[in-house]
Amino acid sequence: MLNFLHFRLNKTFLIFLAFLVVIAIWKPIPLIYGLQRGGLYSLIGLPLALILGIVGILNLAHGDFLTLGLYIGYIFFTQLGLDPLISVFPLFILMFLLAIGIYQISIKYVLKAGELNQLLLTFGISMVIIELIKIIWTTRPRNIYTPYASSSITIANFSIGIYEFIYPIVAIGVLVFLQLFLKKTFLGQASRAVGQNPKGAEIVGIDTNKVYLIIFAIAFGIIGIAAGIMLPRTSIFPLSGNAYTLKSFALAAMAGLGNLNGILIGGITLGVVEAIVQSIPGYSGWSDLVFFGVLIIVILIRAYRGSKS
Repeated sequence: MLNFLHFRLNKTFLIFLAFLVVIAIWKPIPLIYGLQRGGLYSLIGLPLALILGIVGILNLAHGDFLTLGLYIGYIFFTQLGLDPLISVFPLFILMFLLAIGIYQISIKYVLKAGELNQLLLTFGISMVIIELIKIIWTTRPRNIYTPYASSSITIANFSIGIYEFIYPIVAIGVLVFLQLFLKKTFLGQASRAVGQNPKGAEIVGIDTNKVYLIIFAIAFGIIGIAAGIMLPRTSIFPLSGNAYTLKSFALAAMAGLGNLNGILIGGITLGVVEAIVQSIPGYSGWSDLVFFGVLIIVILIRAYRGSKS
């Protein structure tokens, strides 16, 4: 199930590089915006791909946990005076612990119950989170201000935010961490074995439930990191993370199950395509259509190739 590949000069990566070079020559400013946006898509998509690849559960509450992380980060900033970039550390820990609790009381009971039950459970969790947020914080949008998040540079009469470059940087850092963890640690290697063959892993003595628990918690911790770095540039309201659930599923479908490297390539590619569409006068509203249109094309191409093999 899980495809942990090095970034090697294969056909896909060469096409990706060629795509970036062409866009850099044709539309350099949208390329910059796209890299920033695509880095964020990749960062949020990585934990969902990790869970899908190893735990094998479809988590419809993915974006709602991101929203919850944003609200917790907001409390850290307004009540404790904690800078958003510092808050990523307690956010990781809190989301990690929250994931352990949620897994123990709900998720582990549907792992073998089929996709429909998983979808119904995670949809229910999503609804609970949204309603709790409304009760505790109401629906009023909230924002925070940090001076460094507003800094920008001007290139060819275009003002480009500097802070947003943190998204692809952190996404790459998280990807490197996950690759090292999965390849160099005993728990990571056990996780790969469970992702590829759960029954075989159990036969050789691997505690699959423990693996699922830890991977689920790590993924939620990464969501906490994403929430922390998004905080200075994001309006916080009960549905802040909803759009990211769909886009993360789209990235996972495009990359292939468990292909973490593909999440980064796909996220940046779609971010760049979105930015190019938005740069065309009168077509800015088409960006989401293009995002999911590319997804449909990729799935159809894969299905066609599968029928021929």
